[in-house]
Amino acid sequence: MSTLLDRPESALLVVDVQNGVVDGAPRRDEVVAAIGGLVGRARRAGVPVVWVQHSDDELAQGSDAWQLVPELSRRESEPLVHKSHGDSFEGTDLEGVLAALAVGHLVVTGAETDACIRSTIHGAFTRGYDVTLVADAHTAGDKTAWGAPPVDQVIAHTNLYWGFQSAPGRTADVVPGAEVSFSS
Repeated sequence: MSTLLDRPESALLVVDVQNGVVDGAPRRDEVVAAIGGLVGRARRAGVPVVWVQHSDDELAQGSDAWQLVPELSRRESEPLVHKSHGDSFEGTDLEGVLAALAVGHLVVTGAETDACIRSTIHGAFTRGYDVTLVADAHTAGDKTAWGAPPVDQVIAHTNLYWGFQSAPGRTADVVPGAEVSFSS
């Protein structure tokens, strides 16, 4: 159980599923569809959906690249966290948003696996959250030209090592989207 006291709730975290981030990513449509399915299930279960949107020199706020993908629709009532660092907690109000919702468990989806997803799951875990990474609901752009492994290997490695993450009083888990349970 989370080390955060009086925080029994879960939330679905959708990280950086923006046009300029996932455009051309392997399995883009499959991952976006999986995230869309999770968003619908979370909403039906009354579980908060928290959206994270990155901006930087290449993702200027307001640009088409910065927009969330058209297949996913954020409701006005759902929190939107703006960030400019990899870890969704750094320099943002994410912690305050989650505290107000009594969230101690995050179900994480989005992009990019080898950057903002890794930073965010580690950031959440070190802050005391239980963290479930949805195995088939994250992706990244191809960085093989700079010496990185192919994206499918990046995803597989992240899913592998996150399942073995441990710390006192917290849990780390990796599950396929179909096995995510939003029931209490």
